[in-house]
Amino acid sequence: MKKIFALVLVFILGFSVFASPVAEKPAAKKYVASTSWVASIAQLAGLDDIVSIAPANLKHPPEYEITPDDVYTVSQAELFLNAGYERMMKTIANAAGVDQSKVVKVRTTNTMWNLSKMVEMISQKAGTQEIAKKRYAELEKLLLDAQKRIASSSNKDIAVFANKNQAEFLTELGLNIVGTFGPGELTAEQIAQAAKEQYVLVVDNYHAQVASPISQVSPNSKILVLKNFPEQQEENALYKVISNNLDLLWETGLF
Repeated sequence: MKKIFALVLVFILGFSVFASPVAEKPAAKKYVASTSWVASIAQLAGLDDIVSIAPANLKHPPEYEITPDDVYTVSQAELFLNAGYERMMKTIANAAGVDQSKVVKVRTTNTMWNLSKMVEMISQKAGTQEIAKKRYAELEKLLLDAQKRIASSSNKDIAVFANKNQAEFLTELGLNIVGTFGPGELTAEQIAQAAKEQYVLVVDNYHAQVASPISQVSPNSKILVLKNFPEQQEENALYKVISNNLDLLWETGLF
């Protein structure tokens, strides 16, 4: 009886081993981006079937630690788009099986000057020039209209103190950036300068906010916090980020 029980147990265990599901590799994606910012620029260039390696809801996606499954996903992609400064890039550069000829560097700055170049470069690689032209034209109109609004404002020359990660975008809009801070904490000198100048407008970066001490030394300063990239992958992601930033700027009542 014991022998029969033992044979049955061996059979059950053997069956369970063979019946256990084999871990499957992630499904291959044609286009892969390092972060949601890079993905949103690629989307602007007409790439819709794109996945972001770093989760979009991370406050600072470039610090994301890449996993073996992520490396596999990158290795299977037709194009892997990245900004070059992500922590993951060192691992990917050394990873076996990642074809470096398919790695595309994307400059992440939300200016027309930069985005027009990135959209042209990416769409040529992906063959999406027609849809890219249409999408970029919509964003360009939004930004050109914003430039006109600021240029016609009586406050167009007010001194603006801005986070370095927003300064290039704001300068292209036509704002008068007289000084920058960040991305690290404000220095004592910068706080003292803010107290002296009593800036009407201070613009901080949502993804690494450091400007709050200014409100203590310059309580009448309007502190505006803008985003650089979307916190979720969705249709028209970058357009929505920039449009929302402009809405916040208009809500200050300055322009």
